[in-house]
Amino acid sequence: MRRMKRFIESSSLYVLILLVSLIFLFPCIWLLLASFSRSGTIYSFKGFFPKSYSLHSFITLFNDTKLYNYPRWFLNTLFISGSSCLLGSVLTILTAYSMSRFDFKSKKSLMKITMVLGMFPSFMGMIAVYLLMTQFNLINQLWGLVLIYSAAAPLGYLTQKGFFDTIPHSIDEAARIDGATSFQIFWHVHLPLSRPIITYTALTAFAWPWSDFILPKLLLKEKNLYTVAVGLMNLDETEFARFAAGSVFIAVPIVFLYFLLIKNMVKGLTAGAVK
Repeated sequence: MRRMKRFIESSSLYVLILLVSLIFLFPCIWLLLASFSRSGTIYSFKGFFPKSYSLHSFITLFNDTKLYNYPRWFLNTLFISGSSCLLGSVLTILTAYSMSRFDFKSKKSLMKITMVLGMFPSFMGMIAVYLLMTQFNLINQLWGLVLIYSAAAPLGYLTQKGFFDTIPHSIDEAARIDGATSFQIFWHVHLPLSRPIITYTALTAFAWPWSDFILPKLLLKEKNLYTVAVGLMNLDETEFARFAAGSVFIAVPIVFLYFLLIKNMVKGLTAGAVK
């Protein structure tokens, strides 16, 4: 009876997990099949799925660039995400390390303020951001987006700080006895031990601008400066297959990075969450 009960419970659990997985997987499958639609428009679908399939949408996505320059949008997105990843990761790691290893006046107050600021959605400050970018002549400038993403990244330093908190202070004391400075301790001791959290920080700093729509739509007005998210949203409704193909292709790099670095990312996330 116990074995039967365990079998029923485990079977029910697996069935439930399978159903939930199918619910979340169905939109991805539908988008993938829609990208191979021969007609290109959603109005020719038979129910949920296209009537016929071809590679035409992927071919036109990269070859027909006169009106919709997807390769240029992709490079713009890659530049913004890559630059924001490098600059934002450095700022976040330095902020977390300073909060974790140094004591200074108003440290707790500053942590509370950053936690409160992190509770507000980012789009609440869009008007202020737009006015600031206008004053600095950073409208229609890719670097303007890089600066915004990089400046906002350190607000999410708490996970990284939790990771640095788990590193024993006795290591710092031993290094200081050997004559190491604060920078040498950070560079030669803590950074080699912090590869998991650095990986996690870099991936999250890359993923946010890679898929963001609101800020690029607000600050980029010229078509050649669009990111992929903004460019795809400006496609005509008869170009749905091209929209689906662009959505599928833009997901490939980020999925590849996640699968390549998932072990370090999960390790960094769980280790940083301990404290």
